[in-house]
Amino acid sequence: MAVRGKKYQDALKQVDRQKLYEATEAIELVKKTSVAKFDETVEAAVRLGVDPKKNDQQVRGAVVLPHGTGKTQRVLVFAKGEKAKEAEAAGADFVGDQEYINKINQGWFDFDVIVATPDMMGEVGKLGRVLGPKGLMPNPKTGTVTFEVEKAVNEIKAGKVEYRVDRSGNIHVPIGKVSFDSDKLVENLETIVETLVKVKPAAAKGTYLKNIAVASTMGPGVKVNAGSYR
Repeated sequence: MAVRGKKYQDALKQVDRQKLYEATEAIELVKKTSVAKFDETVEAAVRLGVDPKKNDQQVRGAVVLPHGTGKTQRVLVFAKGEKAKEAEAAGADFVGDQEYINKINQGWFDFDVIVATPDMMGEVGKLGRVLGPKGLMPNPKTGTVTFEVEKAVNEIKAGKVEYRVDRSGNIHVPIGKVSFDSDKLVENLETIVETLVKVKPAAAKGTYLKNIAVASTMGPGVKVNAGSYR
């Protein structure tokens, strides 16, 4: 296990590891214990009571955070004709078809999100082994395979984030930057948690929201009282 620096150790002393903090108090503590010289990302980690190995307990989707993430996403759209023009008008960073497929095959990844129209997925699907491991493959569940190109690009630019349960039943989602006002970070956190509650799989039994924690990129994790969301 890596040895943490003195700043981290000092920050850790300010956090009661046994305590479940209310959301506002937890966020303020994350801001207070941020030790880096850059504007750190604040991330929420939610442990769900699901079995990710079972198809009927998958939790995946996307949600637009009311205050965005503080990061401008670079959007690549695979589309042709009128849909390509629509993507350009909506502010997509890159729009095209085969030339971008070729570029990705050659190792180009200067983008954050891909949107593809359904008629392009036959070709885009061939990039699965390259895009899949990086979590970049477009998916209808997250609204990134769609003919509603303008809406998709606008939502991503406005602060849309994807969430997906991992093998351990955890979901990690950025909720903003340390420089955000506390109330904006709290609102983004609540939006994520409320969305996860809405999409609870019918097959999930027992406690669904097991644990919630928030942390900055370099700071210690702070536990949030999940009971207030159940």
